[in-house]
Amino acid sequence: MSNDNEKHVKVLVLGAGPAGLAAALYAARAELKPVVLTGMQLGGQAALTHTIENYPGFPEGVGGAQLGELFQKQAENFGAKVEFDMAHEVDLSQRPYKVTTDSGEYKADTLILTTGANPTHLNVPGEVELTGRGVSYCATCDGWFFKDKKVAIVGGGDSALEEALFITRYASSVTVIHRRDEFRASPVLQKRAKEHPKMNFILDTVVTEVVGTDKIDTLKLKNVKTGAESTFDTDGLFIFIGHVPNTQMFKGQLEMSDLGYVIVNDKMETSVEGVYAAGEIADPHFRQVITSAGMGAAAAIQATRFLETSTAELEEAAKS
Repeated sequence: MSNDNEKHVKVLVLGAGPAGLAAALYAARAELKPVVLTGMQLGGQAALTHTIENYPGFPEGVGGAQLGELFQKQAENFGAKVEFDMAHEVDLSQRPYKVTTDSGEYKADTLILTTGANPTHLNVPGEVELTGRGVSYCATCDGWFFKDKKVAIVGGGDSALEEALFITRYASSVTVIHRRDEFRASPVLQKRAKEHPKMNFILDTVVTEVVGTDKIDTLKLKNVKTGAESTFDTDGLFIFIGHVPNTQMFKGQLEMSDLGYVIVNDKMETSVEGVYAAGEIADPHFRQVITSAGMGAAAAIQATRFLETSTAELEEAAKS
């Protein structure tokens, strides 16, 4: 190896959320010595969730960060290597694929991309400080904590109304705040939401600030048409104004949807042979720890099969 900072690996995983660590576990058990680059967020978005109650095997629930640590330990027990390193650039034009990181360069025979997605933020004062203390981006994760409490939702698309309807199972009242005077959500969802006795609507309105010390108390609101300002007392604020998949690095190299998600088939294969994607980078629909982990496992199984076949083909070619 000419370059001291160049490392050659059979399986390189970008991202250390549930998808990446599940992929690493499966690849490690296949004795492929996978390397995982953590990026900025060890454990992925799941690690930011206070308690995860819907991951099977934990009847009492489990801390998001703790679950990530357990995933990591299990992968490492079988020989996976987790590196605190960040990829900046990938070259998918030829195998082995080239990945440039903070610490140098990797050449990878197969790549599993699990760089996730980030929920779009309102970017208003108090939002970041009160995340996990009343501000949430996932109803399926946190809805239960708002039993018999008053909740506000920001958004107007399908996911906003779906999640709002989901939270009505727990909350005493759910108020949807939307900056336009009509919703983008499908007519069926709109009808269900408008007919639901627990649901209220504040239209033409944006949240300008989230107020509270240890937990959320009040929202400051502004009517976008009249400019009138008001306050709204609430126990919780759920923000559903979209997700942005972390796929900028792969633009122009992999097939993507209009929304920027990597397109995969049912075997997690991308448009480039030997490159797989799993978790929220390729999943605009479910976004759960269990589905991401399942996709990661599937990606690693495919990568293993791909390496077996390509090695066999190379050996055949060498003989002839």
